Order: sequence, then C-alpha cells, then structure tokens
Amino acid sequence: MKLFLQILLIASSTLLVIAVLLHRGRGGGLSSLFGGGMQSSLAGSSVAEKNLDRITLLLGAIWLISIVGLGLLLKV
Repeated sequence: MKLFLQILLIASSTLLVIAVLLHRGRGGGLSSLFGGGMQSSLAGSSVAEKNLDRITLLLGAIWLISIVGLGLLLKV
C-alpha cells in the first residue's frame, strides 16, 4: 500500500505541475514579463480552459489524498 501511494504521489505531482503550467496567464505577474500578456483568441478556448480546470482540481485532490494517506501510514 505504501509503495502504491508513493507512486501515485510522484505521478500526480508531475501531472499537476504540467497541468498548472498549461493554464493561460490572467495578466500581470511573471507571465506578462515574458510575453504572456499577448492574447490569442482561439475558438472554443473557454471549453478547453474549463476542462483543464477540472483536470487540475482532480489531480490536486488525488495529490492531497496520497499525501494524507502516506502521512497516516508513516505515523503508524
């Protein structure tokens, strides 16, 4: 069980980093410094952005569950 949670944690951490980096910048901050301030209007980007939000939230929940599970296993 411990090995499964460790593998799940590594996989979800990697996928979560990729999912966060795929998000579009909202303006301001570091994204506008490096040319992220330019808007590109693609058809259907709002649907893709909503799906990416859902995937990111799901990956975050999986990451949190694996962290709590590992913490409980290591405590015992």
